Amino acid sequence: MADGRRDPPPYGRDRVRGSIGSHSPYEGVGGGIGRGRGGPPPMRGGYPPQGVTYHTQERRPQWRNPSPGPSDGSPLPSTSAAVSTPAFSTNVHEPLPQPVVAGPAALAAIGSTTSTMALSRQHRPGGRGKRPLADTLRTRGPDAPSKHGTTGQPLLLQSNYFKLLKRVDWTLYHYQVEFIPPCPSPRLTQSLVNEHKKLLGGFVFDGVQLFTACKLSSDELVLHSQHDRTGDKYELHIQRVAVVDMTDETGLQVLNLILRRAMNGLNLQLVGRNLYDAAAKIPIREYHIELWPGYMTSIRQHENDVLVCCEIAHKTMRMQTCYDILRECRRHDRNFKDAFKRAVLGCVVLTGYNNKTYTIHDVTFDTTPESTFDTKNGKISFMDYYKNKYNLRIRDAFQPMLLSRAKKKDTRSGDSELMALVPELCQMTGLTDSMRSDFKMMRAMADHTRLNPDRRIERLETFNRRLQTSPESQEVLKVWQMELDRRLVELPGRLLPQEMIFFSTTSNGVQAGENADWTAHFRDNPMFATVRLSRWYLVVPARCQREAGDFLNCMITAARGMRFEISNCEMVPMPDDNPNTYIRTLDAIINKDPQMIMCVVSNNKSERYTAIKKRCCVDRAIPTQVMVQKTITPKSGNVRTLMSVATKVVIQMNCKLGGVPWKVKIPLNGLMTIGFDVCHDSKDKSKSFGAMVATLDHDNRGTPKFFSTVSHHSNGEEISNYLPLNTVKALNEYRREFGELPKRIIFYRDGVSDGQLQYIYDHEVRSLVEKLGQIYKSAGVEQDVLLTFFIVNKRINTRFFDHRLNPRPGTVVDNVVTLPQRTDFYLVSQSVKQGTVSPTAYNVIYDTSGLKIDHLQMLSYKQCHLYYNWSGTTRVPAVCQYAHKLSFLVGQYLHQSPSNMLEKKLYFL
Repeated sequence: MADGRRDPPPYGRDRVRGSIGSHSPYEGVGGGIGRGRGGPPPMRGGYPPQGVTYHTQERRPQWRNPSPGPSDGSPLPSTSAAVSTPAFSTNVHEPLPQPVVAGPAALAAIGSTTSTMALSRQHRPGGRGKRPLADTLRTRGPDAPSKHGTTGQPLLLQSNYFKLLKRVDWTLYHYQVEFIPPCPSPRLTQSLVNEHKKLLGGFVFDGVQLFTACKLSSDELVLHSQHDRTGDKYELHIQRVAVVDMTDETGLQVLNLILRRAMNGLNLQLVGRNLYDAAAKIPIREYHIELWPGYMTSIRQHENDVLVCCEIAHKTMRMQTCYDILRECRRHDRNFKDAFKRAVLGCVVLTGYNNKTYTIHDVTFDTTPESTFDTKNGKISFMDYYKNKYNLRIRDAFQPMLLSRAKKKDTRSGDSELMALVPELCQMTGLTDSMRSDFKMMRAMADHTRLNPDRRIERLETFNRRLQTSPESQEVLKVWQMELDRRLVELPGRLLPQEMIFFSTTSNGVQAGENADWTAHFRDNPMFATVRLSRWYLVVPARCQREAGDFLNCMITAARGMRFEISNCEMVPMPDDNPNTYIRTLDAIINKDPQMIMCVVSNNKSERYTAIKKRCCVDRAIPTQVMVQKTITPKSGNVRTLMSVATKVVIQMNCKLGGVPWKVKIPLNGLMTIGFDVCHDSKDKSKSFGAMVATLDHDNRGTPKFFSTVSHHSNGEEISNYLPLNTVKALNEYRREFGELPKRIIFYRDGVSDGQLQYIYDHEVRSLVEKLGQIYKSAGVEQDVLLTFFIVNKRINTRFFDHRLNPRPGTVVDNVVTLPQRTDFYLVSQSVKQGTVSPTAYNVIYDTSGLKIDHLQMLSYKQCHLYYNWSGTTRVPAVCQYAHKLSFLVGQYLHQSPSNMLEKKLYFL
């Protein structure tokens, strides 16, 4: 919960300062279900009694859930397929400068061994592989104006990229392969193609598409293969599709395969999608966890060169197995079966015998390692299977079995719907909620994961050195005629001028400062606009009354210094802190028409917070401020230590009433700035909520107004069909406030991956432009709408270094590591006290504003100063952060859209 506590300090959550990016060790290990040979044995549907024999087909079967279902009578959670578009689009990109490509010998070196790597994930028979490639949307034409700005102080920076030095004139030939009869198994298709190695020469095959180094004798071939075990005969119809330009996404995927194969020489382990160094694991024995250091790499064509991006990653491994958790549950819980299920369901585990990760979807206590299943050699028990295949002895023959559901795309290729896992062999990954709330443990982890720029550079240089000196890695690079630069890429950057923070229309403003933090200035300045708070109530459990009274006095003192009028509130004590008691108390207070209600809670229990917010945000429309008792308890009994917290809470309350703490100068009149983000429902993953927040600025001297709305998305989608409709609502609100439509609209869209760009452009942007055109035309405005549509991405691996230090806030990079098919730039808008600062990527996918790139960059930086829950800059524009806060509130606690009567207030801060 965010109320009563300002957003995390410099070493807080991902989006705030000091973030280690999207690959935080505090997240559980992601990844798909392990497949193929070397995995756990497949299982069929049902939960037979202990000791009975499973009857499974020889080829990996499908499970069918019988009645009554799982052992506890509850069904397995359902899975939903994501909306996606066909892979390997090659008709969108225009030709780019020719990058490094490979020769025939290199393709022969990869041969047919790449089917388990990146290409194999992209396209598979039977409807698989519909996930789009990283980026198929070109938004920058060849005659577009320069995207390189000039405003600011020039800088020379380094980045976590290495340049590919050699260029080879080489092209891949792209063929489509069809199997008759259809072959659903990826392993079988690979085997059938391997029979024709001599004819095909060096090739890469992903299950449907074939890429060869040499042109085949005919554009259409029919080859014949035979299954070596069953004797079934297949025809392979091979048809040439295109010549692959190595600068497009398909060619770059081949380069990524080469790099991944070269990294095999570093003896790294694949966990999920990334490689980690288990030999260099960092044990934190005090908390029974391990940190595995690793690398995330990617290779692609940038402005002038093919660059390899390398980022340091960490995975959190717990020094306990699922069986350890089972024993703890048996010792401490009478109903240990339910306790064990609650502890492991939804968790991701690592099986050391094949280094694969699985998500636990169910537990069956009716099946044990003594249970048997069918194989081609007859029945075998799970105990014997692991003993014979991996030489692993299972100690407890009566432990339950874990069940992991395969993804739909995996089941289509012949994989079992469910995999059986032995708790003894499953190592827990990630962190529990109780672990995340342990400040000391998180701090101990941060000492190893939050690398300062100099340490990060050392690690990157070590990675490069290992890659250059490993014989196996060098052999792969040599075969492919590739050479990696030993130095980090150097690139130009610029430092934008410091922003002026205005606390009133008459003041000259104060500079934001080198670290973009103006907290100290609140001691001497009022807030820009305030709303008098005269009718409000303080709901507090009886045992917290003394702390609440002391904190209330601090709030009144802090508000007086900021010219915010707060009348003494009416304190309403409660006998206990039960959620129902809060509901009854709130109902009685709401009938008195208060401006605001403050609630003091004893802890962070989500049920209580949810009850309060639902009653006041959904059933009624009353802004609320929720404070945790610990937050308002003075340290060492000194009440003065609460003044900093009281100041933040007073600012927050003023914003929820409609006030504005500060402004920055934006030299554009008639501006509406919109932010949009999506959050999934914490109770039902098939649902998500999209939140849109708009700032309405009619002129630079006036007080900005706000408008927010929430839309429900079905099937967990992040694409919004309601975006044009919600934007029209914001336009109507602007017209009601100022009597005219905005002259210019700046839209910041968060929560979009690169693979969704084309879909966003086709469905959201085009429909938005069409709808805006209708609105403005009906209002008598004939010219095109002045709209700029940004895609904002903070989950990136790019990092910048300024003489082995963090770049200062306001650093902009729009060259070298940007992409030629985009109008894009990176912006460092924060300073951090720990770790390496994370830049934010901005991609302009639609722009009719006529503004120069300098103006767009400076406007985006200005927007990072306007988030009123933190007296400093944020990683993303304020409207994006507001949208995130609103969607998070709805997705995590409300689970339904809030009252429309709150649309004009920042009630979600």
